[in-house]
Amino acid sequence: MDISSFLFQPSVFLIWTSLVKTLFILFGAILPLVSLAVFAERKVSAFIQDRVGPNRVGAPTSLVGFKKDYSLWGLGQMVADPIKLLLKENFIPKSVNKFYYYIAPKLTMIPPLLVLAVIPFGSSFLGVPMVIANVDIGILFVFAVSSLGVYGIVLAGWASNSKYPFLGGIRSSSQMISYELALGLSVVPIFLICGTLNLSQIVDWQVKNGWLIAPFAVGGGSLSLVQRVLLWIPMVISFVIFLVSMFAETNRTPFDLPEAEQELIGGYHTEYSSMGFALFFLGEYAAMIAGSGVIVTLFFGGWSLPFIPDGSSHWLFGLTNIPDWLPGVVWGFVNINVFFAKVSLFIFFFIWVRWTVPRFRYDQLMKLGWIYFFEIALANIFLAALVLVYIK
Repeated sequence: MDISSFLFQPSVFLIWTSLVKTLFILFGAILPLVSLAVFAERKVSAFIQDRVGPNRVGAPTSLVGFKKDYSLWGLGQMVADPIKLLLKENFIPKSVNKFYYYIAPKLTMIPPLLVLAVIPFGSSFLGVPMVIANVDIGILFVFAVSSLGVYGIVLAGWASNSKYPFLGGIRSSSQMISYELALGLSVVPIFLICGTLNLSQIVDWQVKNGWLIAPFAVGGGSLSLVQRVLLWIPMVISFVIFLVSMFAETNRTPFDLPEAEQELIGGYHTEYSSMGFALFFLGEYAAMIAGSGVIVTLFFGGWSLPFIPDGSSHWLFGLTNIPDWLPGVVWGFVNINVFFAKVSLFIFFFIWVRWTVPRFRYDQLMKLGWIYFFEIALANIFLAALVLVYIK
């Protein structure tokens, strides 16, 4: 048996293609997006506050004989930050519980990366579906895995043996548990409408029938315009609840009470430095990217473009004498870029909200989650069911 026949055996093909997709998501998407998100956060906050922001760090071309360095709009800051964290002294307080102190940052970083395994970031490329694990319980897997992130935060707060991290850990556990209920209930109408928990199938449903948050975005499908508008009503409610709850789940402003620098100095990661702090930092932005990916997948058609129900057969109007594989490859590349463009827009929205909206009081945070969102999400399930009964 030659190497090509071995590589294309079904089980072997699944293994090595999944490995390639995993490496692409980790090193080709997440790490660059985290660096870009940190840089964008600094520039956007500077713009909102009428400052300049990072604009100096660039290409040190004077080291190789040129007359001056080039700032490149401060893009070199994306490289300088991780280098600083890697080289910084790792100071460990004497009173910490070292085992749990060490594993807490890893437990915070891993769940967002696992969530990305079930999110379809494209249609297909060279015949390979652009999702690492196409499981039938995709969204349940997302909720199950993402809820594990709170363990790392609680352990960091407890193992630091300091009152500020401990208060931050307690706040985070209470906050994430409170909003997980509303988060889970808000997506039940999606399952009622699409009839599946598989994220790839939810995207396919939106390609045929229109985005769930924008029913006019895609033509075709079996639903009439009136039916789409009726379904749009519970979807808007679900989207608002899901979006706000995602802010709370990722500990982003205005729900960043577990960190709350003015009150808790830094919250659960106060006693961390060097790579321990960097892993918390990476975990926060990876959670923001994963949350944006889930929002795009559930409500904004995933990798699909508006007004183009099947791009693989529409992108080359009238052209002949082209290879059969070319349209699929080009459109697969376009789909991947469309998905990450949508994710980038939501990352910008997360950043914009952070620097424009003040932090909630803790009683307001709990009241919003338990008294309003929980009940509204529950009522929205019945509303979606009534709309489906009327349509059918």
